[in-house]
Amino acid sequence: MLSDPGTIIQLPIDATGVPGSCPVPERIQRQDLQVKKKVAALELRSADLQSSRNNQEHHTQEMGLQRLIVRRSQSFTIQLHFSRPFHSGTDHITFIAETGPEPTELLGTRATFLLTSARQGNVWSASDFTIDANSLSVSLFTPASAVIGPYTLKIKISQGQGHSLTHLLGTFILLFNPWSAEDDVYLPSEILLQEYIMMDYGFVYKGHERFITPWPWNYGQFEEGIIDICFEILNKSLSFLENPSKACSQRNDVVYVCRVVSAMINSNDDSGVLQGNWGEDYSRGLSPLEWSGSVAILRQWSAGGGQPVRYGQCWVFAAVMCTVMRCLGVPTRVVSNFRSAHNADANLTIDTYYDQNAVMLPTQKRDKIWNFHVWNECWMIRKDLPPGYNGWQVLDPTPQETSSGLFRCGPASVKAIREGEVHLPYDTPFVYAEVNADEVIWLFGGGQALEILAHNISSIGKEISTKMVGSDQRQNITSSYKYPEGSPEERSVFMKASRKMLGSRRASSPFLDLLRSSGSKDQPVQLQLHLAQTPEWGQDLLLELHARRVADRAHPQGPIRLVVRFCAQTLLHSGGTRRPLWRQKVHLTLDFGEEIQRSLSLPYNNYKNKLTDEKLIRVSGIAKVAETGRSMLVLKDISLEPPHLAIEVSERAEVGKALRVHISLTNTLSVALSHCTMVLEGSGLIDGQISNDLGTLVAGHTVQIQLDLYPLKVGRRQLQVLISSKELKEIKGYKDIFVVAAGAS
Repeated sequence: MLSDPGTIIQLPIDATGVPGSCPVPERIQRQDLQVKKKVAALELRSADLQSSRNNQEHHTQEMGLQRLIVRRSQSFTIQLHFSRPFHSGTDHITFIAETGPEPTELLGTRATFLLTSARQGNVWSASDFTIDANSLSVSLFTPASAVIGPYTLKIKISQGQGHSLTHLLGTFILLFNPWSAEDDVYLPSEILLQEYIMMDYGFVYKGHERFITPWPWNYGQFEEGIIDICFEILNKSLSFLENPSKACSQRNDVVYVCRVVSAMINSNDDSGVLQGNWGEDYSRGLSPLEWSGSVAILRQWSAGGGQPVRYGQCWVFAAVMCTVMRCLGVPTRVVSNFRSAHNADANLTIDTYYDQNAVMLPTQKRDKIWNFHVWNECWMIRKDLPPGYNGWQVLDPTPQETSSGLFRCGPASVKAIREGEVHLPYDTPFVYAEVNADEVIWLFGGGQALEILAHNISSIGKEISTKMVGSDQRQNITSSYKYPEGSPEERSVFMKASRKMLGSRRASSPFLDLLRSSGSKDQPVQLQLHLAQTPEWGQDLLLELHARRVADRAHPQGPIRLVVRFCAQTLLHSGGTRRPLWRQKVHLTLDFGEEIQRSLSLPYNNYKNKLTDEKLIRVSGIAKVAETGRSMLVLKDISLEPPHLAIEVSERAEVGKALRVHISLTNTLSVALSHCTMVLEGSGLIDGQISNDLGTLVAGHTVQIQLDLYPLKVGRRQLQVLISSKELKEIKGYKDIFVVAAGAS
């Protein structure tokens, strides 16, 4: 405005007489600038993280569509709604992503990045935006080196002259991405990704090398709340409690995350998920045999504020770790090693002892041979190792030995184990011994070892097994851990590993002296024990002893007299035994070339109420050869068959529609099964578990159960049924079910 409204401004007139063609006075120019209309400030009205679309593209839709869960090294799109159209030339917005306590850019737990027209390499970025009226669609990208975890996402809008406003857009969870070639967990096979990331059920293989049993397990990594519990596990680790900011910053490293989870699944050092129990008193919790899946365990642990769940053994520890690692985005499988060595003193031998009555003796040593042991393999690139050791890595959450002060194990490269490169981290010597140690069996008496009964170079690390991809069958993967037993390559690798592991002890090692020796001398008789019929719990066990006279240097001809003392003992999962439950003595005389058979009977009354839940018996025999004074050993392990479940589904499975399930169990035993309970579980079929009391099942009778399920999710699902009784803990069955969408034709 003019300072004096009454003043008349005389405009200059040029030579033509036309006013206004001469320069305008300066104060009129200033007035024109002051009256220009101001542009309104950009204000955020709302944000849409487009969880449904993004989760589908990031393979996390099974975790739900209500919140954003994405994988690193892959773009996702969000939509912002403003008070007016966004002007890329004049409006300036900055995105802020933060995770963990006290996030900083230095630690990699905070990222700030401007909106740009195109993505700038493998870094946090916001680009490829489109404008539609007052809406802005933006593509956000997280680098392959980003820390995994729950994030907050904010936007800062610059208002000019140093003023800005920051708005919370929402939260999201960032996971490892095995679909991205830039990620350290990249697995270049969609078939394998469907098995080792997306499959939420599987099998754990248990029992004995000659009686391998598939144990169905519900991993349930996509069930409600499991993703949050996985990060709760990381947040209760000792490393997090000691330095939360640093611990969060290391979660970009899959090796670090695996080692933390391996320690946190057991509770030996911390508020871990499971408490181990290898005894027989489970009164303060559940027997490890009574778990059917990971979901109930993880939810119980979380609801209890981090109190360890009772109880677990190796297959439970490994199955729960599989759930956690698949949930976090690391390809993982469960692996069973039959006759698995626990070589505490790292001398690559496990010594076992028998007395002259064939009784397997307890030992004060911590060394043992588990009937089977279960661990995990996780797929990853090992940037901390020389080239050539990427791929499957052994992780073992069962607390056997400490690693850097905590009960955990791995990752140990499977390739390094096969090649005997036991100097490579982590814990490779221990895992190498689990599958490669030699077994030396001694005759013990008078307080000392009397003679070597057997030196077995191939009895440990048998039938290493995992679930076959895309199938319910078992896959034998022993060849990935070692060369064929007894081959020149296997013995060469063994000697290389023994030199590295024994070190200065090598020169005086009686074990290596044994290896250099010719081994045990020829025996004049061959002994074998066979089962005469399929062993069933509740029945007498029938065996046959086969004895055959063969030539030897000391006694090339003439009869040989033997006294064979037999003993039967309960075989524990740890490889140890209980006190004898049956004994028998047999006298034999064999002439050259002669073969004799003797029948043996182990009555049910001798072993009833004396077996563990695994229902395993070891029958051992020590034969004393009168002519030589030397002894021989014969062994037979027996696994007793439980009754079998039958599960049938009568209709097609459809989401939300009643699905009739028929379950039947016939008690084929000669005794009643008391206090029977049934538990049903299955991700996508049942929310949680269904439990029923069945009472007592009389010998020879059949129980029939019918119930309706209402499937929750489409796709391949598995129903697991576990019936437990006082007498038998593991009567288990499963049924694969394919669920279609509601209303599908």
